[in-house]
Amino acid sequence: MKKITAIIVTLFFSTFLLAQTTWKADPMHSKLTFSTVHHGISDIAGLFKIFEITATANKADFSDAHFELSTEVTSINTEVEMRDNHLRSAEFFEVEKYPKMTFKSTSIKKFGKEKGKYKLMGNLTLHGITKPVTINIWYRGTIVNPQSKAITAGFQFSGILKRSDFDIGPKFPAPMISNEVKIKADSEFIKQQVSANGL
Repeated sequence: MKKITAIIVTLFFSTFLLAQTTWKADPMHSKLTFSTVHHGISDIAGLFKIFEITATANKADFSDAHFELSTEVTSINTEVEMRDNHLRSAEFFEVEKYPKMTFKSTSIKKFGKEKGKYKLMGNLTLHGITKPVTINIWYRGTIVNPQSKAITAGFQFSGILKRSDFDIGPKFPAPMISNEVKIKADSEFIKQQVSANGL
């Protein structure tokens, strides 16, 4: 009887430890932005209006989280229509051929002494090119949304990409448009479901 009880307890805790929670970015409270330096004297900022981010994690502090991003590059918006159309053209993103940008994380590790700070490593696919990138994450906490009652986690993502790594705008040298592009995303993730891996 003791052996049976021990087996049941072991199975219970194994299932509990394998429980995986899925979270999805709330489009009403999420923004994916970028900025570059123009002619070395000013920042030009924009955003992608259509994107989805999904996170899965076993641990409450998201220290083992896996993130996936899918972005409609055609939704780029810098508040200047002529510039947006130029960015969609073959001289930059070539959206007719490469309409999506995707990111899939491969690992995550704690960074520094401050709670909730991580380095997220993964593969970014943009303009038909896949490269490994590292993103900074700030997990800002989890609450029960007082309006929707949904369990909600807040994150900020930031990093720097080189457009030359993805062959974006090769005709435009760095003195005209900076090679480094700052990216930043702020997002509220809503808890979706809990499932047991392998069950």
